[in-house]
Amino acid sequence: MAKYPGELLLIDDEERLRHVLGRVLELEGYHVRQAATAHAGLEMLQQHAQDVWVVLSDVKLPDDHGLNILQKVKQKYPQAEVILMTAYGTIQDGVTAMKMGAFDYLTKGDSDDQLLVVVERAMEKASLQRRIQELEKQVGVTYSLDSILGTSPALRQAKDLTAKVAPTDSTVLLEGETGTGKELFAQAIHQASRRRGKPFMALNCSAFPKDLLESELFGYRKGAFTGAMTDKKGLLEEAHTGTLFLDEVGEMPAELQAKFLRVLETQAFTKLGDTKPIQVNFRLVAATNRDMAAEAEAGHFRPDLYYRLSVFKVRVPTLRERKEDIPTLAKHFLQVFAAKLNPRLQHLSPEFVQKLQAYPWKGNIRELKNVLERAVILAEGDTLTLTPDFLPAEFWSLNSSAGAVESDTALSTVEKNHIRKILAQTGGNKTETARLLHIGLTTLYRKIQEYGLGDVH
Repeated sequence: MAKYPGELLLIDDEERLRHVLGRVLELEGYHVRQAATAHAGLEMLQQHAQDVWVVLSDVKLPDDHGLNILQKVKQKYPQAEVILMTAYGTIQDGVTAMKMGAFDYLTKGDSDDQLLVVVERAMEKASLQRRIQELEKQVGVTYSLDSILGTSPALRQAKDLTAKVAPTDSTVLLEGETGTGKELFAQAIHQASRRRGKPFMALNCSAFPKDLLESELFGYRKGAFTGAMTDKKGLLEEAHTGTLFLDEVGEMPAELQAKFLRVLETQAFTKLGDTKPIQVNFRLVAATNRDMAAEAEAGHFRPDLYYRLSVFKVRVPTLRERKEDIPTLAKHFLQVFAAKLNPRLQHLSPEFVQKLQAYPWKGNIRELKNVLERAVILAEGDTLTLTPDFLPAEFWSLNSSAGAVESDTALSTVEKNHIRKILAQTGGNKTETARLLHIGLTTLYRKIQEYGLGDVH
């Protein structure tokens, strides 16, 4: 079995040495490709770029020099690690090679053990780089605009505005009720910007008292106050070159607003207990559940800071405004929680979805997520479909119009007749009936009792 999924490309014009070295590496568990010239090696690398993780090349080849090979590989295949070997190495050549990005520079004739250690380390580095790249791709997908589920007009408008502003460095103010997913939009803005791959630092301004909020933002020097035993970087410094996300920015204390406004104007700040200013370069995304224009007009928030924050505003819609997205969101949360708690649970009954769409959702998507998690926990092991039975009491105590009551009554009649029909088809076999209805056996018994279907055979 191969030691690593990646391959090693060995380039050396000395045939006997190449074959011996290749055999040694294969015995260590590496998949080795061999080439006798620089041209053949680079051609082989082009054909198998995704597979070759490490290039082990002689410095002096008939058609090129090892340093030229190193430069070409690093320009076109930067993820590949390059190890150079020479029989007549000099310190200067070694220094040059390392500056150009070589993983190591070895002298031929050294022990095989040393070579194997270097190859092992090069493979480990190449493996780590690929894992990091894969994780970055996953993060990009997780926080992309496409990952924000829904196709309602209200959501599409918010996503279209976000897509336009994301590639810029403009400050963005996300407005919307608690639980609408403002942080997802902030992450999507970061991932679609030129700053992706750089730090994304988030701070909820309502989660800290004034003094702690100030130290979280600005950091402090050792001894700045009682308990400051070491230097601490603030989020302003941590967010340098990246994005700073301030959630619930309307909760920022008035005295801190003035200090933060100064940071936005000068792109510099001073740590608590320090006298030397620090230059920073970050993109600001802020979010609030308040009417910030009204807050500024009433004197509860600095108007000059509000104007700085609201360069580009995006309103994130409530769940009440995008009820057509509820089935998609509910199905997504069902899949997430069922995968952890009950993999057999795969369906939402039409009645369940209807109840969800009739609910006012004051807590928005966050509340919907909690309701689905609760329902999955309550569903028994043999349950395949979530029905209204698994919803909290408040879903049953909603004030309904006469029309809504009639609709519910009609729906109950349809459900009763459908269960009666399937029971008749199965000759009263409850297990088979539950399977065909995609509900749990205990749920079926409860329905039979509720609808008085005990006499069905």
